[in-house]
Amino acid sequence: MATVPYATACAVGAAGFGFHAYNVLRRPGGLSWANLFYAAPLGAPAALALAGVIGLAARPVAAGAPTLAGLPSGRALCGLAAFGLAGTSAEAALLHFRGAFQHPAMWVPVSVPPVTAVMLAGAALPGARGPRRLTNALLTACTWLGVLGMGFHARGVARQMGGWRNWSQNLLAGPPLPAPPSFSALALAGRAALALRAAQEGSSRDRMQGAA
Repeated sequence: MATVPYATACAVGAAGFGFHAYNVLRRPGGLSWANLFYAAPLGAPAALALAGVIGLAARPVAAGAPTLAGLPSGRALCGLAAFGLAGTSAEAALLHFRGAFQHPAMWVPVSVPPVTAVMLAGAALPGARGPRRLTNALLTACTWLGVLGMGFHARGVARQMGGWRNWSQNLLAGPPLPAPPSFSALALAGRAALALRAAQEGSSRDRMQGAA
């Protein structure tokens, strides 16, 4: 029963992605930049599905499973978090481009998370070794990016006609409040994956030294 919420998130996210893709493709021009800008956002249901996948992956890891999908669990989760950061940054790039990058801070979600995703993906590769201080520092930056980004989006809502007094309309018309915290959640997942990767490396070294 504990996996039901995560499996439900996966199913709802996958179905939602299908509906959103249909909404994009059924418009004149099909898969075009204009439709990606103004039709149903593809990244939103995909993020829900990814959250479900991470939740499902956490269960066997918590039980001590050494592998996920045939890979060491630390490496698998590093790759999953890197994929999520890259996809979320791509969605932010699309919507911030639509907003013409009116504020310099709008460049941060399209610059820091992609670099972080590359570094985290490197930790998922076989044979990756050594300290990962830079990767951890970038993940910390992404965590704070989500917090501060929500503040910027709240400011964007306040600048709409009527501000927060007209919250029922401006929450829909203004920048989405739940979007920036996605970076925080994925960065925290990435930090956990790096810690697990380091622990598995340490266990492997101990076994090799014991065998020697």
